[in-house]
Amino acid sequence: MSGERVIEPMIDTSSGSLATAESHDSKFRYSVVVPVFNEAANIGRFCRAAREALPRGYELLVCYDFPADTTLPALAALGRGDKPESIRLVHNTLGRGVRYAIEAGMRAAAAPVVLVTMADLSDDFSRVEEMVSRIEAGAEIVCASRYMKGGKQTGGPKLKGFLSRTAGLTLHWFTGLPTHDPTNSFKAYRREFLSRTPIESTAGFVLGMELTVKAHFQGGRVEEVPASWTDRTDGESRFRLWHWLPLYLRWYLWALRQRWLTRRPTRAN
Repeated sequence: MSGERVIEPMIDTSSGSLATAESHDSKFRYSVVVPVFNEAANIGRFCRAAREALPRGYELLVCYDFPADTTLPALAALGRGDKPESIRLVHNTLGRGVRYAIEAGMRAAAAPVVLVTMADLSDDFSRVEEMVSRIEAGAEIVCASRYMKGGKQTGGPKLKGFLSRTAGLTLHWFTGLPTHDPTNSFKAYRREFLSRTPIESTAGFVLGMELTVKAHFQGGRVEEVPASWTDRTDGESRFRLWHWLPLYLRWYLWALRQRWLTRRPTRAN
């Protein structure tokens, strides 16, 4: 595909943590990781929205599983003025699915701050400047929160929303997790934290919750900013509630054990 460079993510097999294909001396302020699966209907609008709304100084990493993904020709057809200035294609060779596509992007990220967002335009780009700034000020993870004061969720399956809200609020209350919304995938991460933290989740978007509870119970700073979320209007969601629910439950129970079995102090705001 002309105009974009394909990155094969490196694997640190000794530790299971993230390795990078790029130097840490990056010219970019932050890397934007976008996993895609047949997002031809959305990728043009996403790129235009990113160009208009995201703070400058980023690279965009489009992470895909297979060469026949419809996102790729749709992206190639865009004019230069419709795309961010720096785009890299990342071919996910770690394993099929969004979980590994996100990790492939994290591995390939060149900047000291890594932002994960979706191509369906559901996330609130107006919050990115604060998210990135908070990482630069010392946070390990900054969560965009739908469930704190000032946050909002519009649309989406009601059961999924209920379970997500319940999990987030109860973890906040019972374990001191400093976010009301650990299940939201729209997060900013310190690259150094990712480089030393193995990811154990095996499917879906669960790695976002896993990394959040790990950061907190390792003593790292987890922060949140209020954000709006709007359900996609085009394309098909790849969220699989009943398949992934036990995986979320694993990290929910892990956080409860860390709090109550080790009697660690809470740090809720």
